[in-house]
Amino acid sequence: MTGPRHSCGVIGMYCSDDVTSDIFKALRMIQHRGQESAGISVFNGSKVITAKGTGLVSDAIKQTGMQAINGNCGIGHVRYPTSASKSEKNAEPIEVQITHGTIALAHNGAITNYQELKKKYLDTGWSFLTDSDSELISKIIAKHLIQNNDPVKAIRSTMGEIEGAYSLTLLYNNRVFGVRDPYGFRPLCVGWLGNGYILASESVAIDIFEGDLIRDIAPGEVVEITANEIKSHPSSVNYPSAHCMFEWIYFARPDSVIDGREVYDVRKAVGEILASESPADVDLVMPVPDSGRAHALGYSIGSNIRYEEGFMKNRFAERTFILPDQKQREDSVAMKMNPIRSTVNGKRILIVDDSIVRGTTLVKLVKMLRDAGAKEVHVRIGCPPVIAPCYYGVDMKSRDQFIATKYSVNEICRKIGADSLGYISVPGLVKAIGKPENDICLACLNNRYPTNISGETHRFQTTLRNSY
Repeated sequence: MTGPRHSCGVIGMYCSDDVTSDIFKALRMIQHRGQESAGISVFNGSKVITAKGTGLVSDAIKQTGMQAINGNCGIGHVRYPTSASKSEKNAEPIEVQITHGTIALAHNGAITNYQELKKKYLDTGWSFLTDSDSELISKIIAKHLIQNNDPVKAIRSTMGEIEGAYSLTLLYNNRVFGVRDPYGFRPLCVGWLGNGYILASESVAIDIFEGDLIRDIAPGEVVEITANEIKSHPSSVNYPSAHCMFEWIYFARPDSVIDGREVYDVRKAVGEILASESPADVDLVMPVPDSGRAHALGYSIGSNIRYEEGFMKNRFAERTFILPDQKQREDSVAMKMNPIRSTVNGKRILIVDDSIVRGTTLVKLVKMLRDAGAKEVHVRIGCPPVIAPCYYGVDMKSRDQFIATKYSVNEICRKIGADSLGYISVPGLVKAIGKPENDICLACLNNRYPTNISGETHRFQTTLRNSY
């Protein structure tokens, strides 16, 4: 509810049978990663055919004629726009025609040197049909493919030019590739379906087929999947990892496994640690559904305070964080949530949510609970205060939008109308994720960035650049 907005999910598939309907199903499993547009590209035996459009998967792809597509290899994409405008022209996969055939590309992330590279290529005579960094990536790959017609070399050469966060699935004629940036910001995994392989932003896209999760794609790795094998091309450069902590805290589905850690287990651990760090004398613990549910359960276990469901959620309302503008997100809160009066009336309530960015929706939720008769309303947050912009694909671009940069915890507590407010600490969050702190991107929490960003502090002493 109060969390940040995110960008996109990707799918790649190569099977012995037609993959079109299965890519469609897989995209629906990662629909939570983007509602703006969706698309599928499939090689039909002679050429790449793409169906895409705006809206949810079921609307975007049907409206452009998915029934006319068939083939045994393809890719898919769901999009939330962060680096480009909300326009149908920016829907993915993005196609580029070259002498040797067609490239179709799906991208999750953000290229931090996009403007610099785009200007460079505009100055050499290139033209662009979109304002998406995904088009830039696909055209740079195409440039290198024209030179040597070796897709792995072309991808590696492209990785040497682009910087930032990217998980890609790439269809080049009848070949399917998965690519993960050298820091591993965005997730990408590979699984076995019984009749072929799948690449996916989240493992839930494998589960829908009762497939087997094989492993995560390593940072900097390029893989090619066929119906029979995975061909790995690991990175020759050893970069420090920078996995986005928000994947575990908010973005991914609880039943997904991200870089070896089940999201549900991490969120429950966050709640348990939060209970020890920020206790409260209350009658019951309740979540802000759905994203705060596992956090709240963990808090209940850690505090030995009864867990209750105190909000009824309208399942037909949009997921608030990916609505196009702030007013829509705020107006949708009342449509989406309604307090259960018998649960909250006369009680001291503690609600648990995943994060606070602006704090505007929490104001409404706290007021709802008080109007429903709650004696006290306490708030606990499963993410430390967000104080710095994200340049890697999360729609948090300026410091003035973060309530924690303007106000202290006590001041935020008063602004949202709560009786108390507590955040998990950074060490507590790192402990819950269960990975070394230097393997996690915490830039939005500590203002120390894993890559070179103009005007920002680099968290490493030495400058690291792609060396492909």
